[in-house]
Amino acid sequence: MTMHRLLIVGLNYAPEPVGIGLYTHGLAEALVASGRAVEVIAGQPYYPQWRRYPGFPGGWRRSVERGISVTRCPHYIPAEPGGLKRVIHLASFALAALPVAIGAALRRKPDRPQVVIAIAPALPGVVSAWIAARLAGARLWVHVQDFEVEAALATGLLPRAGWVARIALRAEGRILRLADRVSTISPQMAKRLVAKGVAAQRVCELRNWADPRFVSDPAGADILRAAWGLTGRTVALYSGNIARKQGIDVLIEAARLLQHRPDIAIVICGEGPNLAELRRQAAGLANVQLHGLQPAERMGALLAMADMHLLPQIAGAADLVLPSKLTNMLASGRPVIATTESGTGLYDEVTGCGVVTPPGDANALAVAMADLADDPARRNALGKAALQRAAERWNMNTIVEAWTARLDAL
Repeated sequence: MTMHRLLIVGLNYAPEPVGIGLYTHGLAEALVASGRAVEVIAGQPYYPQWRRYPGFPGGWRRSVERGISVTRCPHYIPAEPGGLKRVIHLASFALAALPVAIGAALRRKPDRPQVVIAIAPALPGVVSAWIAARLAGARLWVHVQDFEVEAALATGLLPRAGWVARIALRAEGRILRLADRVSTISPQMAKRLVAKGVAAQRVCELRNWADPRFVSDPAGADILRAAWGLTGRTVALYSGNIARKQGIDVLIEAARLLQHRPDIAIVICGEGPNLAELRRQAAGLANVQLHGLQPAERMGALLAMADMHLLPQIAGAADLVLPSKLTNMLASGRPVIATTESGTGLYDEVTGCGVVTPPGDANALAVAMADLADDPARRNALGKAALQRAAERWNMNTIVEAWTARLDAL
């Protein structure tokens, strides 16, 4: 039987520890384990610090990583990713990836890919993947992790009004409609794809998953609490990227309102372009701790250390992306406090196993944290519900099986 050959084109990839790269890497490994031959065209690792990782030289570099052929392409990495700089960042990857993708498409059969999977963002990379698919006679599959154009508009990286927004939104819809299959990570995002003109029969939902490596580590959590001076305190944890669409400023505002509660500690672990500003805002607040992004081997302890997880988002961004960090929050068996509007995908995921407060409402967030801190029985009940929801909706094996079944059908 001929082995199915897949080409994945995606800017973010391992060893990036959070975000899209983590899931693209996991998908590639899972597809290899299922008997497919997988080739990946990726960018230089840079996220979430927005600088190239040590040990990864510039230029094109090909290697075999755990049975996967990976070609890393050079691209522009802005230290402060504003609107135009981010566009150049994404476009530079697409241009660097294009000759590699064309080379893969023009190989002799049976070495050509049968399906080209493009990970969005970045949309310019989808165009490179489409060209490769056409040359190879392959199907194009686009997997949408977030709607980058609308997210840029919601966070102010691009102006909401004017010709730039109109052209960007029109181009986004046109690019997405090139695909034979378009998948995304939540029901609300799937509906948004149809609203953008993608045929409903081409759209499917394929979620991210809880990382099975992050096994709860209570002993490690105790050690971490002691090291950070948190023993005996109620810990509200945020861990992940620190950027505009996360809306993390509200955590500092809520902490300021909770200064009279020294028993509650807000712990923020992460990296990102807004970290320096966040440090400035948190200066002088004894109930806030800022730490770097923790390594994967410590995540089981970090997640277990939390009494509750914090998941802020700005208004208008909730159905443009379903935060990947939610998967591991739920799987840790701890309640989640999310800032989002009623009726959004994030609202549906958290309701019943956490608390939802309005975006940007620091007072409501502070009240929610204080209420959970004062009610251990409720925290425990919500944590058990979170664990159950993770098992039902975010199981890695189930999601990978759905991927392989869809690929076989395509």
